[in-house]
Amino acid sequence: MSSHASGPPAPVPVPRPGSYDVAPPWSDGPAPDSTEPTHAVRNASAGRNRGIPLDHQIFVVVDLETTGLDAERDRITEIAAVRLRGGDVLGEFATLVTPGVPVPAFITTLTGISDAMVMHAPPLRDVLPAFHEFARDAVLVAHNAPFDIGFLRAACASCGEPWPHLVVVDTLELARTLVSRGEVANYKLPTLAQLFDSPAPSAHRATADARATAHILRALIARLRRAGVHDLSGLLRCTAHPSDPGPVGTATGTSPGPNG
Repeated sequence: MSSHASGPPAPVPVPRPGSYDVAPPWSDGPAPDSTEPTHAVRNASAGRNRGIPLDHQIFVVVDLETTGLDAERDRITEIAAVRLRGGDVLGEFATLVTPGVPVPAFITTLTGISDAMVMHAPPLRDVLPAFHEFARDAVLVAHNAPFDIGFLRAACASCGEPWPHLVVVDTLELARTLVSRGEVANYKLPTLAQLFDSPAPSAHRATADARATAHILRALIARLRRAGVHDLSGLLRCTAHPSDPGPVGTATGTSPGPNG
């Protein structure tokens, strides 16, 4: 969920949970075979090998749309994610989610997601296992991660699903380390997308925002490389959670908003 207003987009068909686009238009070309990660890559995402080169690390960039900002009270309406290795897009995950509660009118105005659109969407109990499989063995990435991770953890709890112990990277924190105040007015997703000339600008829909965040992540990693940082441990030292191999801590109600 991004932080700038725009007109509601046209409704789109509801895909099955875990639908993938192997080479979306904004990518650099056809993705390599995503079934080839080495054991080192698999272990790195669980925090067991943080010396893995960033070019070999698999990241899953996730974005959510929700009925509000409170993870305990509000519900997820859309989940999208992009799976990356190096500069290559390995796949995409995108689905609307039936929230089980009415979608507020201001959310429909903001995102274009209406009650009619989510009426026949899959429920969370079906979506979460598909998303967890898509994110398996990866480092999870989000912009203002406590917002998205807070909702995902609350969703797991409500569905009786265990929370996967993935390393979490927050591109908001990473940008605050690598992008100077002289370059941007703020660190919101649309601002950073514009700075890095994202071909998929933030648009208050999960797929567009996940694509924009993935582009920002690649741009930030490029800055890390120029600074001499080439592995996951170095990247994690640039965030506020360099030693936490589990989920990032969240504080419901304290987040400034979905995208900082």
